[in-house]
Amino acid sequence: MYTLEDLNKDKLPKHVAIIMDGNGRWAKERGKLRVFGHENGAEAVRRTVDSCVKLEIPFLTLYAFSTENWNRPKMEVDTLMKLLVTALKKELQNLQEKNIRLKAIGKIDSLPKKVYKELTEVISKTEKNTGMTVTLALSYGSREEIKTAVQEIAVKVKNNIISPENIDEDVINTHLYAHFLPDVDLLIRTSGECRISNFLLWQIAYAELYFIDVFWPDFNEQHLVEAILSYQNRERRFGKTSEQLN
Repeated sequence: MYTLEDLNKDKLPKHVAIIMDGNGRWAKERGKLRVFGHENGAEAVRRTVDSCVKLEIPFLTLYAFSTENWNRPKMEVDTLMKLLVTALKKELQNLQEKNIRLKAIGKIDSLPKKVYKELTEVISKTEKNTGMTVTLALSYGSREEIKTAVQEIAVKVKNNIISPENIDEDVINTHLYAHFLPDVDLLIRTSGECRISNFLLWQIAYAELYFIDVFWPDFNEQHLVEAILSYQNRERRFGKTSEQLN
């Protein structure tokens, strides 16, 4: 069994992103309603945040609710929104005590008013914290993020604010929801599914991908350590050869 002490502290990922998948199937295996899985998934979030704080990982981004998730049964969506409000209220003190800054990306203005109010309040109250940044992707879809960025840039080109020849990666990044985040180093997806599901497509261009056959409510510090160990045992070449890196 591996522990945090087995990790090379000089080769930790700066930005870990997680697709938290499998709450519903976890509950179904136990003969419970899907909401039971979401409730236990919230505990997995707390465990993961705490572990990343111990490791002093600067950025953790969690895929909490996609634009496609609005198509789920209304009762499940309503329950998820209630759980989000409860979690935000419950975790504010923990965020403050651990000096964590909360951020959100996505079409957050499409969230129910109560959720939006609670979310923006917690973001505001933690904005001066200087420790880890935890970002929730809510009502988020990467294609929507990129489309919106392209539209905003197009308007600026039309109004002669930006010249087409000056559009580079930095300009594009500035117009993304996640403009304040560095590129993802390690992307983890739970539940055994091996796909990206429209998550941070721009930001994971050179990320190491790690898929684990464990439902999100069961994800713990041991699993996180194993994911980071896998990351540390890979050679990140960014298009170069091994010889160039050496």
